[in-house]
Amino acid sequence: MKPANDFRGSSTANHEIADIFRRHIGDYLKKYKMPPEHYKVVYDILNCRSAYLGGRIERCDHCNSERIVYNSCRNRHCPKCQTITKERWLRAREAELLPVKYFHNVFTLPHTLNPLILCNKAIMLGFLFKAAAETLIQFGHNPENGLCGKLGIIAILHTWTQTLMDHFHLHCLVPGGALSEDGRMWLDCRDQFLFPVKALSKVFRGKFISYLEDAFEKNQLRFPGNTSGLKSPKGFRKLVNQLWSKNWVVYTKEPINRPEWVLGYLGRYTHRIAISNHRICGFSNGQVTFTVKNRKRKTTETLTLDAVEFIRRFLLHVVPKRFIRIRHYGFMANRCKKKNISICRSLLGLRPEIPPVDKKTTSEIMQELTGVDLACCPHCKTGRMKLFHEIPEGAGVSAFFIIHAVRNRDGP
Repeated sequence: MKPANDFRGSSTANHEIADIFRRHIGDYLKKYKMPPEHYKVVYDILNCRSAYLGGRIERCDHCNSERIVYNSCRNRHCPKCQTITKERWLRAREAELLPVKYFHNVFTLPHTLNPLILCNKAIMLGFLFKAAAETLIQFGHNPENGLCGKLGIIAILHTWTQTLMDHFHLHCLVPGGALSEDGRMWLDCRDQFLFPVKALSKVFRGKFISYLEDAFEKNQLRFPGNTSGLKSPKGFRKLVNQLWSKNWVVYTKEPINRPEWVLGYLGRYTHRIAISNHRICGFSNGQVTFTVKNRKRKTTETLTLDAVEFIRRFLLHVVPKRFIRIRHYGFMANRCKKKNISICRSLLGLRPEIPPVDKKTTSEIMQELTGVDLACCPHCKTGRMKLFHEIPEGAGVSAFFIIHAVRNRDGP
């Protein structure tokens, strides 16, 4: 990797993942098979904000100038979508924060499991959520750990590194305390760390391996390609022995007095995957260059990949349809969260009602984030843009035809 400033000024163009798909998805399809969920992601990203998805024509009520605004695909993997959804999610979570210190725990699966996870994402990543949450809740109930109550947990799945490689881990934001079993007391955590990380990692490892072995016994796992050697009891047992021999990584930071900062950090990854368009700083001759944060050196560098390899790495992080990447546990579980947070607020000397979140429009939120009034006419700067005409879906050429044209094209 090279320092990022080596590429400053190399190009003034704004490159997008859609551009890379458009020019090189055919090359990718000649080398790799694409499962349906990947196909849907590529299809949506290519069609996003295009005539095919429809849109509207807006006209200024002062100077009569017009502009076309196309609809977004709203795919949760699209780098151009989900900004408003993310902001609304963040504001709702910030309203639920309690006036206590918070802990940020990270549960990471060993890379030995990566090939198996990629073939069994839904069940294996479900085990990650389950094992991590049960471990924290078990420690919260244990009186030897100083609480003996029910924790609250927000768990957020991440699957990537800065270089877009597969790295499956779970971020957990945990209030520094617990609700007593009878719901009458708030039990404050007075330690600098929530629980001992070595003990957490051992219990987490045991729970995950137990779920993995049970799934193998019930024939719930698939073993295609380079995982075929794990299909036999002997091969699977070898994998399990390797997992037991490793020290699994559970990381925790000192208590956070401003949990909204962590929510803001995690919020950048809650409603998209892997990489945003602004990190792509070069794209030419079948090569993609993007920025990478080197956390050890605390520098920003660049990495250049072949476009097909870039697409392969991007698609590693597509999650199965309907898979939930943000989950709540303990007293923050969705079925009882509102009631329990109200109880916790009362016990902590606050009004029990969760502060209401302003229901702002998309234009209002974007103006807060960017300082740009989307409804203001970009020409006269005086009038307001009003809906003039609806553009129906299918008005343009679908990316479906683009994909099939390059897939069936002969030659390079």
